[in-house]
Amino acid sequence: MKSPYEVIICPILTEKTKLQEKYRKYTFLVNKEANKIEIKQAIEKIYNVKVKKVNTINIKPKPKRWRFRTGFTPSKKKAIVTLKEGYKIELK
Repeated sequence: MKSPYEVIICPILTEKTKLQEKYRKYTFLVNKEANKIEIKQAIEKIYNVKVKKVNTINIKPKPKRWRFRTGFTPSKKKAIVTLKEGYKIELK
């Protein structure tokens, strides 16, 4: 089994994700090979909360150009975690 810190890379803190905290939804950047069960277990172990639901999003690489070179942005995987009633994560 993977370490919880290998599954969860970092929380994503933007204006939009801060608005979702009202609905107990938190967004995290996760390992690309992690599945929903591993993400749920890692969040519960790291933050000592109970997870209700996990939604994942795979972000495909997009072509970019810088001066005379072409390349792609890195691919990522995000997880939107919904907590059970009465639980909260303090992110700053």
